[in-house]
Amino acid sequence: MKMWIKGLIAAGSLALSQPAFAADSALNGLVQTLTRATPWQQTAAVTLQFPTFHPQGMLKIGDAFYVSSVDIRKPTTRYPALQDGYDRDTGEGVGHLFKFDAQGKLLADITLGEGSIYHPGGIDFDGKDIWVPVAEYRPNSQSIIYKVDPQTMKATEVFRYKDHIGGIVHNTDAKSLHGVSWGSRRFYAWPLDAAGKVTNAATPPEQLRVINPALYIDYQDCHFIGTSRMLCSGLNNYRASKDGPIFRLGGFEIVDLKDNRPVFQVPIELWSPSGLPMTQNPFWVEPTGQGVRAYFMPDDDNSTLFTYEAVTK
Repeated sequence: MKMWIKGLIAAGSLALSQPAFAADSALNGLVQTLTRATPWQQTAAVTLQFPTFHPQGMLKIGDAFYVSSVDIRKPTTRYPALQDGYDRDTGEGVGHLFKFDAQGKLLADITLGEGSIYHPGGIDFDGKDIWVPVAEYRPNSQSIIYKVDPQTMKATEVFRYKDHIGGIVHNTDAKSLHGVSWGSRRFYAWPLDAAGKVTNAATPPEQLRVINPALYIDYQDCHFIGTSRMLCSGLNNYRASKDGPIFRLGGFEIVDLKDNRPVFQVPIELWSPSGLPMTQNPFWVEPTGQGVRAYFMPDDDNSTLFTYEAVTK
């Protein structure tokens, strides 16, 4: 694995206001009070002061933000027909995990992955470590799962798996990791032992995967919110006719990790000035005194961090 850290701020200012647990179970109730009629108020739009490439997952820990992203150096090319079970080549790229402040200033940048495995996905925080999956940029491929210390930005490989894991959450209630595949069409669960090691990493995918019964959006980023549930954000593209213009609709879903079924779904009818849904790429949601605050980063390269608030009580 090739990795470096640049632009680290002084050690004394690396301290984080970390909660005992990252998951805030209040979100279970607050998010479920959202409806299509709930008004969202934009409260901030901060242009990030560094190239963001193609953002994937986002966390807010204390006053710092963490975003996973893929720098695509050579796009993948589709094959005329399947080759060894793949529909495209691997392309070339570099996976990043950025740390930046509320003003959009880059504080740290590490690279994750190796060789053809360079595509980070949705990320999660368990109160101690950031969990980051990095996969080949094609379905049905392979992944490396890392945990990263948010203070030192040191990455540790946890295990490898033979599928494209596009997002991961740490269920601290059940002591397990949960992954979503390319397009979030499949779910995986990996129990952790007392030492925090995955107990079934060698089990073939066909023996672990569960089909996602929800179909209207593909998850882009997911976060554990307590009570064995995760909150996911995503979108899908629709056309009124075969050659008609694309309409993109995003939304939130709460998924019960005990049976992998959604318990709540709501469209998020917010779009960036570029026309992309706010849920195009990474997101983060936190409770406020009156409802919820959501952070979105829908655009690539020269990204803006949008902040919205919704009053739910």
